[in-house]
Amino acid sequence: MSRQIHLSAFLLSGPVVHSHAVWRHPETVGNYLDPEYYARVAKVVEEGLFDFLFFADRLAVGDQMGGSREFALRYGAQDATRLDPLPILSYLVGKTTKLGLGATRSTTYYEPAHIAREFATLDHLSKGRAAWNIVTSMNDSEGRLFGKDKHLEHDLRYDRADEFVEVALKLWNSWGKDALKLDRESGVLADPELIRSVQHQGEWFKVEGPLNIPRTPQGRPVLIQAGSSGRGRRFGARWAEAIFTIHSHLAAMRAFRDDVRAQVVQQGRAADSCKVLTAVMPFIGGSEAEARAKRDKHNALARPELGLVTLASQLNVDLSPFPLSATLAEIAQSPLIPRAAAEKLLMQGPETTLEQLGRIFASSVRVPQLVGTGAQIADQLAELFEQGGCDGFVISPGYLPGSFTEFVESVIPHLQRKGLFRTAYEGTTLREHLGLADLTR
Repeated sequence: MSRQIHLSAFLLSGPVVHSHAVWRHPETVGNYLDPEYYARVAKVVEEGLFDFLFFADRLAVGDQMGGSREFALRYGAQDATRLDPLPILSYLVGKTTKLGLGATRSTTYYEPAHIAREFATLDHLSKGRAAWNIVTSMNDSEGRLFGKDKHLEHDLRYDRADEFVEVALKLWNSWGKDALKLDRESGVLADPELIRSVQHQGEWFKVEGPLNIPRTPQGRPVLIQAGSSGRGRRFGARWAEAIFTIHSHLAAMRAFRDDVRAQVVQQGRAADSCKVLTAVMPFIGGSEAEARAKRDKHNALARPELGLVTLASQLNVDLSPFPLSATLAEIAQSPLIPRAAAEKLLMQGPETTLEQLGRIFASSVRVPQLVGTGAQIADQLAELFEQGGCDGFVISPGYLPGSFTEFVESVIPHLQRKGLFRTAYEGTTLREHLGLADLTR
């Protein structure tokens, strides 16, 4: 079989996704407090044979923009309100049978035992469809919610995250695959000889085990990651089995994927053991003009000011002192902007103005918007994939569940005819969907 495209559906457990217009859009059905809001999406993308659905997450309402949360809360910035995604995934377990289910948990504000127990439970309940999206969190607002005056410095967060994953893996691996007996006749629950003690003492964690949950159907959940900084890429190359990324054009996508694959090999892993999935936001119509009108209608609902609030939250800096006409090059030179934030700003184009970037963040948080008929979108995705830009795509919606319904009905059949996408699930676990190593033996 030829190389196949992998697909993930992207969601937040709130009213906003990459699009700040989702909750306002007239074609969005329901709202984020209703479990069926998510079930509708899950059913559609499972019908479309997606590999998995995953929830990004943020832990606090940001106040980076002028030290205030008022505008974010009044109009709906990306982190204004969220539900905890793990209970939602537990609900979706009963609404799906094959679709992978992933959620974000932070290594900065949780403990390894929390994560190990939550995702081992999800993997059991879903019969092997769980994924953990590993993040280190973003800003001081999250730190203060958890009693910290400042958010941990960038590289130190990844140092902690490295040890965090080490401990989680030890806990998941503490039960041998045949340790659980459940032998009613003999009365033997488990074989203690097949359960390893965890004795970990490191710089960040001291953990004595084992985990009190048996080995999971996948051996352990699939590990997802989205860091794009140099340190983030090194972390992803060491641990991630799928990496989510955002790039605006093929050359940048290909450079990122080539770099990740090279670093994966340097870590002693096979290059294909980590799938690089790039995000796109499709607007699909019966004609290109109809699709363009859908995009324009959507973008007009996204307040540019909300884009700046979300940008400030992601950068962990206050952008309110700068005029909207200021270029990113000018802002990056300011002593008010830390070096890491300046580098991220410059990556968006030095001559881009703050106002322009606000509009981009409001409508898509930089996710490229693809416009066209189903066949045209399929051709665009096929080119990005076949030219080495990615191993698949993270589909980000403009309205729910319609964006996914249109993609499944109008794009996937063309990808199938090209021989680039499955016509049926061939396995039952997420690890099988992604073509990853079998860890159950």
